Amino acid sequence: MKLHIAVLPGDGIGPEVIKQALKALRAVAERFDHVFIFKEAPIGATAIQSYQNPLPEHTLDICRNSDAILLGTIGHPDYETDPDIASRPEDGLLRLRKELNLYANVRPVKAYEALFDKAPLRKRIIRNTDVLIYRELTGGIYYGAHTRDESQKKASDLCEYTSEEIERIAHRAFRMARQRKNKVTLIDKANVLETSRLWRRTVSALAPQYPEVFLNYMYVDTAAMQLVVNPTQFDVILTENLFGDIISDEASAISGSIGMLASASVGEKYSVFEPVHNSYPKATGLNIANPIAAILSAALLLEHLELLDEAEAIREAVDKTLTLQLTTPDLNPKKPFTTEKVGDFISDYIVDPHDENINYYNIYMGQSTII
Repeated sequence: MKLHIAVLPGDGIGPEVIKQALKALRAVAERFDHVFIFKEAPIGATAIQSYQNPLPEHTLDICRNSDAILLGTIGHPDYETDPDIASRPEDGLLRLRKELNLYANVRPVKAYEALFDKAPLRKRIIRNTDVLIYRELTGGIYYGAHTRDESQKKASDLCEYTSEEIERIAHRAFRMARQRKNKVTLIDKANVLETSRLWRRTVSALAPQYPEVFLNYMYVDTAAMQLVVNPTQFDVILTENLFGDIISDEASAISGSIGMLASASVGEKYSVFEPVHNSYPKATGLNIANPIAAILSAALLLEHLELLDEAEAIREAVDKTLTLQLTTPDLNPKKPFTTEKVGDFISDYIVDPHDENINYYNIYMGQSTII
């Protein structure tokens, strides 16, 4: 198969982790006899510095002419301290989602047995956790009107939704639940917010179309607590933009590191795949960033394009990496591996998963490669 993939490395550690994801994709292409054509384009602070625009038109053109988009990270501290700055890196990401109509963000959350001791939650709590979060991505408070009065002492942000926006992501969540454990939990704040009441009415009205799926309701504050107290009760979580942003980041406590969480942002025509973590500017250039979230995002990309065996090959390589503790400082502070070496191991394992001659101590010391 021949695929055109747009590559948007972004800011901070984005280029470093995306480099490792590309290694994994090239290994997949080699093993499964595919042709992947990568075309790189700027976004975020990098784009502002070069083009005075966080999402240049030629970046959008490259995305629109690709089969899928692999995105790194967005954000830079130079744009965080001044509240009056005209253009921010994050504006590029928000516009990308809107322009490509990427209305559904999908974030898998899994407890890896090899990382039980790394997670801040107890093993008995997180064991067997396997959650899929569906976050609405192009509506809500992030896209509503933002106002501030002349005195600079009063501001407002409008949260707005339509039933159509809710229905299209709800259908996706219910369809996925049918392939899993037949349970959807709608997270809202319907006791206070009108938008949440619209969510609850709309989702309740379409639920009978999926009679085999049990629909559960939970307020967002309760859900935030339950996610760390009893995460195995969840299967598919469905929620709006702001709540989904917060809940999905909280879920990193289950996996042991936010550097483990991948995501897909999909619409009817386009799709973007990116790690959940931020640009981590303090680690930029230090070769210590965890690339696994970006690599697992590449697996989601392949899965979305129905290359299921190829996606599984990446996941098997990641599992092996975790089992052998070939991980970066966030997961292996005593004998950490570099970003590059984690990417090297995963790509080599994808190409030849049956090679048992894996001297990982020598790899760590930089004395050999996998042979």
